Amino acid sequence: MASAELREDLNCSICLSLYTDPVSLRCGHNFCRSCIVSVLDAQEAAGGYSCPDCRAEYPERPAPEKNRKLENIVERFSSTQPGIEDTGIFCAYCTKSPVPAVKSCLHCETSLCDDHLTVHNKTVDHILIDPTRSFGNKKCSLHKKVLEYYCPQDAACLCVSCCLVGEHRGHQVELVDEAFEKKKKELRKYLDELNPQKADIQTKVQNLQDHKTKIQEKASDKRKTLSKIFMDIKKQLETAEKKALSEVSRQEEKIVSQTSHLIKKLEIQEDELSRKMNHVEEMCLVTDPIILLNASDITVCSHGGDEDTVGDCGEVHSEEDLDEVLISLTLHRSMRDIVTNVTSELGVHVPDISLDVDTAHRWVKISSDLKTATKSGEQEKPKSPGRFVNAFQVLSRCGLSSGRHYWEVKWNQIGDCAIGLSYPSIERNGEQSGIGYNDKSWSLDMNNGGYKAWHNSRELTLSVKPTCPTLGVFLDYEAGRLSFYELCGPIRHLHTFTASFTEPLHVIFCVYDGASVTIRS
Repeated sequence: MASAELREDLNCSICLSLYTDPVSLRCGHNFCRSCIVSVLDAQEAAGGYSCPDCRAEYPERPAPEKNRKLENIVERFSSTQPGIEDTGIFCAYCTKSPVPAVKSCLHCETSLCDDHLTVHNKTVDHILIDPTRSFGNKKCSLHKKVLEYYCPQDAACLCVSCCLVGEHRGHQVELVDEAFEKKKKELRKYLDELNPQKADIQTKVQNLQDHKTKIQEKASDKRKTLSKIFMDIKKQLETAEKKALSEVSRQEEKIVSQTSHLIKKLEIQEDELSRKMNHVEEMCLVTDPIILLNASDITVCSHGGDEDTVGDCGEVHSEEDLDEVLISLTLHRSMRDIVTNVTSELGVHVPDISLDVDTAHRWVKISSDLKTATKSGEQEKPKSPGRFVNAFQVLSRCGLSSGRHYWEVKWNQIGDCAIGLSYPSIERNGEQSGIGYNDKSWSLDMNNGGYKAWHNSRELTLSVKPTCPTLGVFLDYEAGRLSFYELCGPIRHLHTFTASFTEPLHVIFCVYDGASVTIRS
């Protein structure tokens, strides 16, 4: 009996079942979290909140607080009731000890075990359902009769009185069981439609996951490669430092040795002169003319002879100095070798690009080193079948037909210009000869207003504004990738063209209004 009374105290007043995730309102009453949330959601539509037990009103939606103590009590109670099934619903007539209910009667609003159900069925013919405590949602709130019909027009379940005299009178209704099966059929059909969508999303998610994993693995490999490259750079820098310092030490040792030798030679000459000077001073003190004139060990040397000897030694010494050019060249060569090794490790070739004067428009001036193209006045140029006639353009001498290449281009930030790559078969005359206006060239146009990418007469305006006069160009011929970068830190990617290249690619420049472009390879 005590167990039954305790159970009553542990039942939620909304669902009439043992508390599940019990929570408390400020008034002190407890409910299942899902039950009170459903009630508050319904009250929200009505514009006011109150406790379902004491009707205490709340100006704002109350925030239920978890009741851990009550939750622990429910768990301990459940663990001591071995006969209780998961439903927690018991026969209303078995009062001495709880017996699980097998059915509930909608008319009687009670639950019964097997024994009491047998007696019940012998006396009445009521509607039986699976065990439940929520009889209210099975009956009409207005007529208190069992909901046996469904109105598709209003999407509502009805009792027989609703169909005959209520607001649904005259509506086409269905039996609840028939409407139930029809609804389930519609839901299954809808589920069949959703399954492919879900599968498609799962495939996309998996593809993205695979892509993420691939990128992470690639980034890990790249970090290892870069770490190795920087370790090699450090070793090469140490070697370069040793070479440069060794060259300084070699020159220092050579010059110091020569200088020391000259110093020793001059010191010997100084001692000899001192000896002569002392002897001469002694002779100058002689008072007897005959003795002085007959002295045979006095050699009077010309002043010029001694000064020349001393002067030669001093002049040789002053001309000897550190060969700073040789030291700089030693360091420069080491640095160049480091850069060459790095680009080789990265699989990138830095080509030596020269412009072809025989392709330059007559208003395009090419520098003597064949690295710079400038828009200038008309120039006298010999006729050439490869010369551009309409567009102010010039091609490079050699083409790139394989491999990965990188070079840099500097723009004087005056006027408009375009840089890119082109097949040598590009037209030399007419509208199709302009860079980017055909399927044989790829162009990055730039002026102080912005960048545009052109190919096959299709234009793409880039969202970035020019902030740097120096740009990097990267070509991966086999991968069909041509990329442009702005090099003032931080380096910014501008645009990448993708294509299947079929001819050698030549560097191409187009210059307008005083623009000048220089290759920095």
